[in-house]
Amino acid sequence: MENSVNIRQYPHKPAQVYLYGTCLVDSFYPQSGLDAIELLTKQDIEVIYPQGQTCCGQPAYNSGYQDQAKAVALHQIKQFELDIPIVVISGSCGGMMRHHYPALLADEPGIQAFCDRIYEFSEFLVHVLNIQLFDSGNKERVALHTSCAARREMGAHETSKKLLEQLSNVELVEHQYESECCGFGGTFAVKHGDISVAMVEDKTKHLLAEDTVRYISGDWGCMMNIDGALAHQKQPLRGEHIASFLLDRSVGDKGE
Repeated sequence: MENSVNIRQYPHKPAQVYLYGTCLVDSFYPQSGLDAIELLTKQDIEVIYPQGQTCCGQPAYNSGYQDQAKAVALHQIKQFELDIPIVVISGSCGGMMRHHYPALLADEPGIQAFCDRIYEFSEFLVHVLNIQLFDSGNKERVALHTSCAARREMGAHETSKKLLEQLSNVELVEHQYESECCGFGGTFAVKHGDISVAMVEDKTKHLLAEDTVRYISGDWGCMMNIDGALAHQKQPLRGEHIASFLLDRSVGDKGE
């Protein structure tokens, strides 16, 4: 899947975009969505947030409930009628909508055109906006975690690094086994709890070893799992969504 990211043809900067906030952001972490909207708005882009959007259908899809996943996916498609980019602030949701909707909804007319409008947030900032960031924050060391789907299907580890490396006062450190899964995996954490716990314990151990005050990610599913484990361990380290981190540190010059 990563190769398909690299050869994708990117459009010029649009005047409007949709924001797909994901169910986790909408229900638990709305500030991340608001920060993503503000960051995009600072680039002179009108951001449209359809109020009827819900889950992308990934939990049902990954659990084998094809009919239920299809019903959820069809509902999402109806929310994004304008032919403009759809920016998704979760790599795993973006991967579901771009790469799995075509098979799930193969009989639906125009499905590939819809999927081609899906962009993961960091991907959109780097490849479509060519955003140039100015760092106004203090010196800081951070680590980066990308979900398995965000890495494999959307190349988010590469575009997230490109954004963070623009920040002159930020030192991006690579923790051990950075590419390994945190153990969340949606329903995986429920079905295989013991394995999930072991995986997130490994992930927290390697993050803590880098002596950072926070780690950055574009997926709240992973951060919920990792932060929950860190809280259980009574460790102060926490994650921050990349949209909030970039907005907090940088005013962002207008992209080309």
